Amino acid sequence: MRVRIHRGTREIGGTCVEIEQGKKRIVLDVGLPLDGEENAEALLPDVNGFRTPDDGLLGIVISHSHQDHYGLAKFIRPEVPVYVGAAAERILRAAAQFTPSGAEFRNFHHFRDGETFELGPFRLTPYLVDHSAYDAYGILVEAGGKRLFYSGDFRGHGRKSTLFDRMLRRPPAQVDVLLMEGSSIGRIPDGESFPTEAELESEFVGLMHETPGMVLTYASGQNIDRLVTLFRACKKTGRTLIIDLYTAEILRATGNDRIPQGWWDGVRVFLPFRQRLWVKRNKLFELISPYRENRIFPEALKAIAPEAAMLFRPSMTDDLTRAECLGGARVVWSMWEGYLEDDAAGQFLAWMKENGLPMSRIHTSGHASVSDLRRFAKAVAPKRMIPIHSFATDQYPELFENVDTKEDGEWWEA
Repeated sequence: MRVRIHRGTREIGGTCVEIEQGKKRIVLDVGLPLDGEENAEALLPDVNGFRTPDDGLLGIVISHSHQDHYGLAKFIRPEVPVYVGAAAERILRAAAQFTPSGAEFRNFHHFRDGETFELGPFRLTPYLVDHSAYDAYGILVEAGGKRLFYSGDFRGHGRKSTLFDRMLRRPPAQVDVLLMEGSSIGRIPDGESFPTEAELESEFVGLMHETPGMVLTYASGQNIDRLVTLFRACKKTGRTLIIDLYTAEILRATGNDRIPQGWWDGVRVFLPFRQRLWVKRNKLFELISPYRENRIFPEALKAIAPEAAMLFRPSMTDDLTRAECLGGARVVWSMWEGYLEDDAAGQFLAWMKENGLPMSRIHTSGHASVSDLRRFAKAVAPKRMIPIHSFATDQYPELFENVDTKEDGEWWEA
């Protein structure tokens, strides 16, 4: 089995791994680099079969629905088979109705946790993991008598932390090569931990009690764990959770009736002006149907504000200003703090200042702490560990055993 990491040996994002056995190949993830443009087709890795037909390419395996792992797949020939979790595929398809950052695959196949499937000489087994993306997986690849485990992105402190515990108890056995992400290395010292979602829930409860107006939480509509945290905090404080149509459709796409939905009691669905225009322009009124009874209109926001929390994004600022619902409100930043340094954040921060809105930060990482990475590596006990998805590749040998650093574009034997 030969392996080539096209991108990711010294950076977070843009992950793409090509694996070859005989004359057949598969690819794990085709991610958009963090600093890449959404339409940057030139960033697509040079893999035979991506742009022109090649029978040697058997398919692409997408580990989860974050752009840095699937974002360049739209530039690949649509005939190439894509293997992805069922819920992840539905989420990407739902997102594609609203934003270019979504994805709709023509030739897709679903895989399931723990169910091995074969592609030519390759045997692949998905392992469901705890991550901020819903339906995320690590992938075991077997071929030519070798076993390679690709960790994907994972953590041990989310609402699905039992999956991390399961991995520690029953890791894939006899792993020759572990490709392990290290997003948190260099960001958090070894021995320190990230807050759990349960701890964030307590923070939200306290803040909701203290805030006289609406609690506006800026979080990703695809961060399902965070949405559950918000809903639970609302239930404990008697607030109504307001989400937009995009978020309601992402929640519906999970197919999980234990996760808050737009038609639940305690949830209202708001259509910002841009979404209303988009629905009318594209005649997609059927998207609104499941939420008609729970829909809330702009003129009702002011009255409900003291008893509501809204999943919010900067594109909604004009809607809220016009609705005059910002009295006593507070913004909660529930994203990676690095986004606050983007140029786009300047206008948002100016809007907050203009309206006298204080901001709190309540967030946790979607990636494992260094100590959990070490526990994970010890449990898998690979013969070799290859760093991937990290800006701190050089620190791996200080933290883990059997580290073998590679470079982007380099072929090597597993």
